Amino acid sequence: MAVLAWAERPHAPGAGGIDAAPAANARLLPELAPVADVPGLPRVLLIGDSISIGYTLPVRKLLEGKANVHRIPFNGRSTMDHVAEVESSLDDGKWDVIHFNWGLHDLKLMPDGRHQVEPGEYEKNLRALVKRLRATGARLIWATTTPVPEDGIDAERRPADVKVYNDIALEVMRENGVAVDDLNADVVPRLAELQKPHDVHYSRAGYEFLAKKVAARIEAALPRE
Repeated sequence: MAVLAWAERPHAPGAGGIDAAPAANARLLPELAPVADVPGLPRVLLIGDSISIGYTLPVRKLLEGKANVHRIPFNGRSTMDHVAEVESSLDDGKWDVIHFNWGLHDLKLMPDGRHQVEPGEYEKNLRALVKRLRATGARLIWATTTPVPEDGIDAERRPADVKVYNDIALEVMRENGVAVDDLNADVVPRLAELQKPHDVHYSRAGYEFLAKKVAARIEAALPRE
């Protein structure tokens, strides 16, 4: 199978896509494949959905020689999914920095009109996940959930729900002393330029933009000798 350029690979659920089994994902997407550590460098873990998959490789490149940048080998999907997956995500490793997000899958609307994870459950799940991540001793960085287009094409998500879920997450992070990487605020002024039309995902330039923000915040959190 030909390997697609990272910005052109599928970033939506579907057979053989990012919701496939981790082993299949790693074969299809180099972003999800394990990487070998360079001895002596801090270890960073990225946790998130397809947005984070899109910026994984450029973040790794930007931090080359400064940190070993790993990511979970699958789409992190919702908090509900990740409560069950968090131990496999952490992989018994020692992490210096964990950069994480859940949101776009949580606020997704189901056929009955309810969210995949309702706001109250989202808060409960986030608190449990933050507690577990804090127990690693890593420095934590929460990335805010990025925008849903206002054009109404994405019937599975409502743009206004992004703020509702971000507000919940920001309160949880404030209470737990977790640093915030406000990707939502960063990208909004350039959304028409960087986000794909009628899509929550981004162009190559969009992922490179997000990667620069993510890499800068991670670098600032790396342990100093």
